[in-house]
Amino acid sequence: MIFLDAAATTPVRREVIEAMFPYLTGDFGNPSSHHELGERAALAIGRARSDIAELLDCRPGEVVFTSGGTEADNLAVKGIALARRAARASRNRVLISALEHPAVQESAEYLARMHGFQLETIPVDRSGLIDGDIFSSMLDDDVALASVMYANNEIGTVQPIAELAALAAQHGVPLHSDAVQASGWLALKLPALGVHALSISGHKFGAPKGVGALILRSRTLAEPVIHGGGQQSGLRSGTENVAFAVALAKALQLAEQEREAAFERVSRLRDDFIDSVLSRVPQAVLTGARGAQRLPSIASFCFPGTHGESVLLELERQSIICSSGSACAAGSSEPSAVLLAIGLSAEVAQSAVRFSLPSAVSAEELAQAADAVVAAVRNLGRLGR
Repeated sequence: MIFLDAAATTPVRREVIEAMFPYLTGDFGNPSSHHELGERAALAIGRARSDIAELLDCRPGEVVFTSGGTEADNLAVKGIALARRAARASRNRVLISALEHPAVQESAEYLARMHGFQLETIPVDRSGLIDGDIFSSMLDDDVALASVMYANNEIGTVQPIAELAALAAQHGVPLHSDAVQASGWLALKLPALGVHALSISGHKFGAPKGVGALILRSRTLAEPVIHGGGQQSGLRSGTENVAFAVALAKALQLAEQEREAAFERVSRLRDDFIDSVLSRVPQAVLTGARGAQRLPSIASFCFPGTHGESVLLELERQSIICSSGSACAAGSSEPSAVLLAIGLSAEVAQSAVRFSLPSAVSAEELAQAADAVVAAVRNLGRLGR
C-alpha cells in the first residue's frame, strides 16, 4: 500500500508514544489535584505548554489545549467574535475566506443564525488566493473577526497570511488562521505571521487524534465555548489530557526539526508528480496555486469526464490510497465548496482527486502513483490512446 492521504491523518510517531506513555500509566494524576501525583501531571502540562510556546514564539499562557483543530477553530471564531461584540455592539461583521474548513464555516454560520452577526465571504481567484486589495476593502471598525486558512486542505494553496494580518491590523481587526494543514510544513512563528489566533491539530504531524491547540495572543478578547471548572484560564474548561498535551509538544518539536529539509525534498517530488500526471493525462486539471504558494504535500487534480470516487476505487485496486478531498466531507454527494469557490463547475468538481504526501514519501512511490493514475483513467475509458 502507498499511503497518499496524509492531509487526512498521519501515524503516531514512536518518539511521541514514548513521551506520552508515562502519563497514561504511572503519572496518571489530575493536574488540578493538590497532591504529588497531581502536581507531577501539572508540571508535565506546563512543560508541554512551554515547549509549544518556544516553538511558535509565543507565551506559554497563550497556548490553549483543545481536542483538535475543529474545537480550536470553534473557540477562535465564536469566542473572539462574541467577546468583541460584547465590548462594542457595532462590531457585528465576521469575514471568512471562501476556502475555509467546515469548522470555521459552520462556526461563522452559527454566529449569523443564532447571534445575528453579518457573515461575509472573502473571495479568491482561480488559484485560491485572496487579493489583498479586495480584503482591505472589506475591513472596517465593525468587523469583529476575520478568519483565513493558512494553507488549504483540498487544493494546497498557501495564503499570504502575514500580509493579510497586517491589513487587518490597520483596522484593529484580529485575524484568526486555521493552520492545521500548514503545521509541519510552513513556519508558524506568531510574531512573523502577525495573527491573533492560530489553530493546530496534532494528528496531522505525528501526534494522536484528539489533541490540538489554539494559540490566542494576550489581550485578545475571547468567550469560552466550553464552561465548567475554569481550567486553562477559563478559556477551555475540563480536566486536561496530560498525555496528549505531552504528545502534541513532542510531535511539534520533531516536525519543526525536520520541516525545512522535508519542505525542500517533498516540494521537488510533488512538482515531478504533478508534471507527470499533467503530461500523461491530457484532460487533467491541476487545482490550486503552483510553486511556493502551494503546500509541498498537496497535489490535487480534477479529471473531467470521470467521477472522483470512481478514480479512487481504481487507484485503491492498485494499492494507492488517496482521497477525493477533505476527510471531513467524506461520503458527501455534494461538490466541494472549495472547488466551486475557485470557479470550477459542479460537474468538474465532482471529478476531484487529492494526493497528500507524507514527509517520508519516495520518488519511487510517486512514480508508481502516477502510473496508477494513468491506468485508472484509462480503465474508466476516458484517456485517449
